[in-house]
Amino acid sequence: MATITITPGNSFNPTETVTSTKLNDLGSPTAALTAGSIGTADIADDAITPALIADDAITSALIADDAVTTPAILDANVTFAKLTDVIDDDTMATASATKLATSESIKAYVDNVSVFTKSFESAEQDIPAANAAVLTISHSLGEIPKLMEMVYRCKTNDNGWIAGDEIVTHSQSDVGLGDWSVVKNSAEVKFRGVYSQRAFAHGTTVNSRFFPASPNWKIVFRAYA
Repeated sequence: MATITITPGNSFNPTETVTSTKLNDLGSPTAALTAGSIGTADIADDAITPALIADDAITSALIADDAVTTPAILDANVTFAKLTDVIDDDTMATASATKLATSESIKAYVDNVSVFTKSFESAEQDIPAANAAVLTISHSLGEIPKLMEMVYRCKTNDNGWIAGDEIVTHSQSDVGLGDWSVVKNSAEVKFRGVYSQRAFAHGTTVNSRFFPASPNWKIVFRAYA
């Protein structure tokens, strides 16, 4: 660093401001204060205090656009730990209206969210043979199911249907097919039928109907809450 001398006859008090008039121009103060002449070693850590970095001392004019360059913002210096406005929470328990979430946490949250938290599937039931008979099955959901279905499950190949196939049914009234109701409440699912022919044959070119009956067919209830 270049030498700075004080004009003869001048001196500085402990709290006095350093002015150019008291600096000897011949001592080249400008050269002494150039960017290249002030190194890290010249600035002690304890010399830079919060009081010396006041908010009003850092202005936009002092932060020129050309001073912030790409090399100054290296990818390695921008880490997730330094991003305080991003949430990585798979449960979204810390959700915020002012912070973003990572794509991983969004995917994990969506993958783990289920519309239904409880389910029930009954054992296979014989189809009631008596007209207007009521088939009642207790479920363990503890509330009225949000969704329920009743199916006829094929046990032995029958009328084009293969063992394992299921015909989904619901409450309906039809002159040809018959009348039946599928009912649900907070404790039970029920089926009551007043029927004649109740299902269509499968794999035929005509609308032929048949009477699904046990043991070739069973009734199964499913419910979700």
